[in-house]
Amino acid sequence: MALIDSTARVADGARLADDVEVGPFCIVGPDVTLEAGVKLHAHVNVQGVTTLGARTQVFPFASLGTPPQSVHYKGEKTALVVGEDCSIREHVTMNTGTAGGRGTTVVGNGCMLMVGAHVGHDCRVGNNVIFANNATLGGHVDVGDHVFLGGLSAVHQFVRIGAQVMVGGLSGIREDVIPFGYAIGQNANLVGLNVVGMKRRGYTRSDLHLARAAYRDLFFGKGTFAERLADLRTRQEQSSFIQQLVEFVDAGGNRELCRPSRKVVQLED
Repeated sequence: MALIDSTARVADGARLADDVEVGPFCIVGPDVTLEAGVKLHAHVNVQGVTTLGARTQVFPFASLGTPPQSVHYKGEKTALVVGEDCSIREHVTMNTGTAGGRGTTVVGNGCMLMVGAHVGHDCRVGNNVIFANNATLGGHVDVGDHVFLGGLSAVHQFVRIGAQVMVGGLSGIREDVIPFGYAIGQNANLVGLNVVGMKRRGYTRSDLHLARAAYRDLFFGKGTFAERLADLRTRQEQSSFIQQLVEFVDAGGNRELCRPSRKVVQLED
């Protein structure tokens, strides 16, 4: 049977696995599902049609599954799904989706959201993502696997952030960031590739050489951007980086592509 503190309030209809722990002064709504090993430490609010995956821990004053912050929301039953093995720290907020959007906000497995982070409505967050303190996503943002968002960074609605991206602290991301990109600045620009992250994922020296060459050719090469992209399409078999880069650009989105500023020195490790 779930271990529920006497000061907590768990509504009728909530579905709790037998080994769930609900700490002091937590509030759990009637449409919430807490899977095996979930722990709400204290003063946690979980509402809406919300599912927390196995072994996820939520720390004091986090508020999950509250209605989307959208003027178009009219009280529809939309959802929030959080994956397994996540660590959701103090004062984190996550909203459900919107009927006019995707209907569900999704956070993947193994994510860590530090103090004050926010996931807006209809977002898709991948696996093993880290949000540093107060990192914020607007609505409809897509975030790939293994992304790191620096503290106090903010991502504009409808932006796509590719896998393995590093975003520096205090950055404003208003454009799509390519996979493995490193973006930083008040109005962020690319300043290179997340080489440290690539090494951690097993990229060899040869892989990094091909990735750096493709990055330079796409953003600094001769001809138009379309011509440079077309050239990369012919080289996709050379490396998984080039393939992911081309697929990301070709997929397009609602925002322009974040690019390097020629005034910014490329940063690489």
